[in-house]
Amino acid sequence: MAQYTLTINGEQRTVDVDPDTPLLWVLRDDLKLVGTKYGCGVAQCGVCTVHMNGVAMRSCTFPVSSIGVAEITTIEGLSENGDHPVQKAWKQHDVPQCGFCQPGQIMTAAAFLKDNPNPSDEEIAAAMNSVICRCATYTQIKKAVRTAVDSRQ
Repeated sequence: MAQYTLTINGEQRTVDVDPDTPLLWVLRDDLKLVGTKYGCGVAQCGVCTVHMNGVAMRSCTFPVSSIGVAEITTIEGLSENGDHPVQKAWKQHDVPQCGFCQPGQIMTAAAFLKDNPNPSDEEIAAAMNSVICRCATYTQIKKAVRTAVDSRQ
């Protein structure tokens, strides 16, 4: 076991965990931030997406010992009141069905739009297809991302 001080959602949090523990399990089990979900465990489905220094990354395979001084943002820290443009668009388009993949979808969309504030529909599709939705709400997801883009202009 080792002690790590992490910046999670703008707050310093200290955990005592095995260095190989994936960030996902530190978030869920040690810090009780359960918005980030477990999907595949091999960084393929995107359900566990969080931001590290503003960049979307898969937390299920990323060891806590590799975080260093990076700032981690989870779905809980994306906005105080659920008023991020992507979150508002998700509500407007009633995107979730089962809701399981939604934190990963929203975190992926938020990071994507930060880097590409005026994407084409093809770029939106490519970016969002990296997160698997078991309910296949891809059409609604793409509409919501487009709405988030339009609301920021």
